[in-house]
Amino acid sequence: MATKSNSQSPVYTVNGEIFRDMILEAAAEIENEKELINALNVFPVPDGDTGTNMSLTLNNAAGELAKTTAPTLKRVCEITSDALLRGARGNSGVITSLLFKGMSKVLKTKEEVDGAVFADALAEGSATAYKAVMKPAEGTILTVSRLAADAAVKFARKNRDTEAVLRHAIDAAQKALDNTVNQNPVLKKAGVVDAGGYGYVIILKAMLVSLTGEPGMYDKNAQPKLPDGTAFTVDTADFSQFDEGEITFTYCTEFLLKREDHRRSPNRLRAFLDSIGDCVVVVDDEEVIKVHVHTDTPDRALGEGLKFGSLLTVKIENMREQHAKKAQEDAENKAPERVIAAPDNRYGFVSVAAGEGVCGIFRDLGVDSVVEGGQTMNPSTEDILRAVDATPAKTVFVLPNNKNIIMAAQQAVPLSDKEVIVIESKTIPQGVSAMLAFDPDANSIDNKANMCDAMGMVTSGQITFAARDSDFDGKEIKEGDFMCLCEGKLIHNSRVFETVIAELAQTMCNEFSGFITVFSGEGADETTDEQVQKAFAACAPNAEINIVPGGQPVYSYIVSVE
Repeated sequence: MATKSNSQSPVYTVNGEIFRDMILEAAAEIENEKELINALNVFPVPDGDTGTNMSLTLNNAAGELAKTTAPTLKRVCEITSDALLRGARGNSGVITSLLFKGMSKVLKTKEEVDGAVFADALAEGSATAYKAVMKPAEGTILTVSRLAADAAVKFARKNRDTEAVLRHAIDAAQKALDNTVNQNPVLKKAGVVDAGGYGYVIILKAMLVSLTGEPGMYDKNAQPKLPDGTAFTVDTADFSQFDEGEITFTYCTEFLLKREDHRRSPNRLRAFLDSIGDCVVVVDDEEVIKVHVHTDTPDRALGEGLKFGSLLTVKIENMREQHAKKAQEDAENKAPERVIAAPDNRYGFVSVAAGEGVCGIFRDLGVDSVVEGGQTMNPSTEDILRAVDATPAKTVFVLPNNKNIIMAAQQAVPLSDKEVIVIESKTIPQGVSAMLAFDPDANSIDNKANMCDAMGMVTSGQITFAARDSDFDGKEIKEGDFMCLCEGKLIHNSRVFETVIAELAQTMCNEFSGFITVFSGEGADETTDEQVQKAFAACAPNAEINIVPGGQPVYSYIVSVE
């Protein structure tokens, strides 16, 4: 959370760590909302779904930023600009990368910025996006970003508090978003607001929440409104009037070039692409050029690009074929109506877990619905909501069991007709401890308190392996290394399993350790089971140790110490 300065007129300021966290929050929120953003995408070919493309683009930067410790503002901007440019997907992803690239131009020259400089950064982001788009259309994410930036710059002349400036930008962005349905005839025909513009509003709101550290201060979950003021749902949109004839060009073509001939101007490439297609976006820096275009002759687009340098990546998709396939899938796979189980019981439980053994343990503890998911496969809010709907209880406790799923679970709370209480469990051991602490005779408030207290009494550890070479928390990691983590923090990595498990046991155990439960999963066998048993027995000789088959993916072992 940002802190206010000690000046006479205190203001929120932004440094490298704060800006990093703002981007991470934005990436997480777009990931959570991507299906709704996708549903708003009315164009017949979607050259990829807007929400998915924005999410993949932002997560490319989030993955790199998550590895940083105490970064400078310049470093965060450099990582973000490079990762977004290289990872941009689809038109919406490229424009998102441009918005942050422009912001980075302003922010990277400072150690810390106030609201006035942040407003200038928003304006530069909008200007950078407009410049890269050959024929910018109004009623899109470009419009929303421009009006939000204009409002922020004007407001910052009298108030330099970043929180206040960002709030003002959000209010202007929301108004601009609501008006996109009137600016774009395609949107008006379907009766929806612009998908990319909605995504940008989500980004700004998430950044504000990260800045202040107060999740309830801004309604991140406010759904887009229709022209009559009602909330949008997938069922309210009318896409039936769109047909394949509205696709002007057949192929969505994207490629990334290594920029080798700096004498050639990217403007020449933009002009050429515009002569053979539409939806042209060209982004360039000193090292690479990113291209997005719809055309009937992708070979000519690639040929012109090769004049600037060698190809690094290429993606060509037949949009007419995509549209036909999507239309058929939509006809065959209409979303089923929600089925809400009657509240026959006072309490019910939903748990997120993966692995037959782990899921079985939660069911044995009384969980009604287990949602398959965990690390690398986070379930959506919709997945969790359906599980809540299926639980025959008046009050439903939800155990996410992963820090990356907590927010998605919380979003199910206002969407359900039942009382939903999210127990913010970050690991499987915490979820198990919470369930063991539940008292069916206590009220929901006391139960929540007791379950949360129980989570604080357990220490969680994991053993996994490195999928690639990396540098994390100051440790050099090689592909194939065994890694042990305690409460999410990397403790040790090595090619030798015994060394890693010994380090984890020493970190997790002390003289008071009484109960140790180990869930064996992917990559575990009888030999490693024995090594785990031996390591923890050595560090906690008086503890009761149980190794149970969990069957979980990713983690060879999940360890609980109480």
